[in-house]
Order: sequence, then C-alpha cells, then structure tokens
Amino acid sequence: MSIQKFESNKTITLETGKKLKNVSIAYHTYGNYKKNITPVIWVCHALTASSDVADWWANIFGQNKTLDPTKYFIVCANIIGSSYGSTSPISINPSNNKKYSKKFPLITIRDLVAANIMLKTHLDIDEIFLLIGGSMGGQQAMEWAIQQPLSIKKLVLLATNAKHSAWGIAFNEAQRMALETSKKGLQVARAIAMLSYRNYEMYERTAKENDTIDNYGAASYQRYQGQKLAKRFDADCYYILSKAMDSHDVGRGRQSITTALATIAASTLVIGIATDILFPIKEQIFLYDNIKNSKLELINSPYGHDGFLTEGEKINKIIINFMNA
Repeated sequence: MSIQKFESNKTITLETGKKLKNVSIAYHTYGNYKKNITPVIWVCHALTASSDVADWWANIFGQNKTLDPTKYFIVCANIIGSSYGSTSPISINPSNNKKYSKKFPLITIRDLVAANIMLKTHLDIDEIFLLIGGSMGGQQAMEWAIQQPLSIKKLVLLATNAKHSAWGIAFNEAQRMALETSKKGLQVARAIAMLSYRNYEMYERTAKENDTIDNYGAASYQRYQGQKLAKRFDADCYYILSKAMDSHDVGRGRQSITTALATIAASTLVIGIATDILFPIKEQIFLYDNIKNSKLELINSPYGHDGFLTEGEKINKIIINFMNA
C-alpha cells in the first residue's frame, strides 16, 4: 500500500499552548475497512520509523502474523515532527512560506497522539481492536489509551515506560549536543543512540576484532549506522522528536503516574526485553503492576532494546495468543 496524506487544514493547539496550523498527516493503511465489521489494528511507530509498518516491522506483518491485513484493517500514521510526510521541521510554515527548520515548535507525546486521534476521526473509526507500539511508539499508545480508554479494546506496549527516565533523557541530550556542534551531528547522534539500542554482549558477539591496532569492526559499525540514518532522516526532525520523547510522563497534570495508568480500560499486554538497557525491564514491571487487567511477558534477546524489532517469531506468538484470548 502506498503512502496516503490527510491534509486536515486544521490547527492543533499544542500542549505548550502554541498553535500548529494546517496539520498534514502521512499514513499507510492495509486491508479493507468496513465500519463496525473489520477489526482495526493501529500501530504507533518509534523515533525514526515511518508509517510503512509493513517495511520496518515486516517480521510481524503478513498472513497469519500479528499484523494480518487479510483479517484486520491496519493503520500506521507518521508522527508529526518526522521526516516521512507529516507536518514537521521540513514542512513549509504557512505563516511565512518558509521551512520551519529549527523554528518548529516544541511538541510532546500528547501532541503526537492528538494528531493520531485527528486521523482516526477522519477515517471514521470508532473502536480500535488492538493499539500497539514499541519504545516511543509504546509511549504514544499508552498516552492514547489514557485519553480515550473506551475506544481501545486491547493494548500492546513493547519496551516502553510510563515516564521517560533521566537515563533516557541523558542519552537524548548527548545526541542533541552532537546535533548542535557538528556538521555530521546526525551521524554522531545515531552512533550514540546505537549504544543504548544494543548492549555490551551484542557488540562483543558481532564485532569480533582481529589482532590490530586500528580499524576496529565496532568503530566501522558505528560510522555505518550514523551514515545510514543521515541519508534518510532530517537532523531538525531528529532533534524535535527526541525532545518529544523526553516529554513523556503520563502523570503530568493527572495527580500521579499510577492514577493515570489506573484509567486504562483496555486489556493490556506488556512486553519487555530482558537485555534492554534503555528501557530496562523494571519499567515494564511497573506498568504491569499498575495497569488493571494486564499481562507481562519478558523476552530474552541478544539485541537489547532493538529486540522489540528483531524478535519477530517470539513477539508474534505472544501477541497472537493475547489477541485470541
């Protein structure tokens, strides 16, 4: 399915109080939708992904898998602030007909959810059978389930948290410092991020070094990952979305985090990756302890945080069992 565009011509009042005008939302849909007949699966994507979930989550997409377009109508919207078609720093500001660039307003996870809800209304979808997201996508899904508890039947949260940690914010700030000081800042930022997405064991396993005093495999891998992202993503978009991730706190303005989580009505599956150093399993255990009608599954993976993307076989089995329960 090719990318689609919803030109809303509407203004979103951001959590900061600022206005974002003429919001556009790029999105993909898969399968055929018949209102009140076809169950809807809505996917919230992570930091640098796109709305093409069939591409970046291919190991759980397809017939007899979690994201099966022969059984479900599947929607994934590109988050505002991203490089892949929705309103973002690379969009034209209607106030002056110039790119927003670094003048794009601060956005939060709640603002990303507001855009998703806008698209949901446009598509005339009342109920979401399964709302799913990992990492930053999980932050969005959780926030959405709090905002619209009665419209979501089942919720899957992978490798995510209720409030972005000081540890996670520190990683993001280090990346933003790279963006601010270097022409190759996005490459450096990605290299820093990779250290949090993987772990010691994974680097030792995949970058075995020969008897050398330079040109190490791990060093080449870091440069490769940085160069690869820089070819496909915009630095200003990366900056603003890392700020949005930092803003995640379901308890803000809601008395407490536990009070907010208690409002989630959806049957919830929480999945943690045992080797995740960015979103450690204590954060998923906290979600399980504080979301009513929730189930916790922990996956062993050598890939650390990236396990939510790489462990398709394990994730498919766990989620399909949950969906059929």
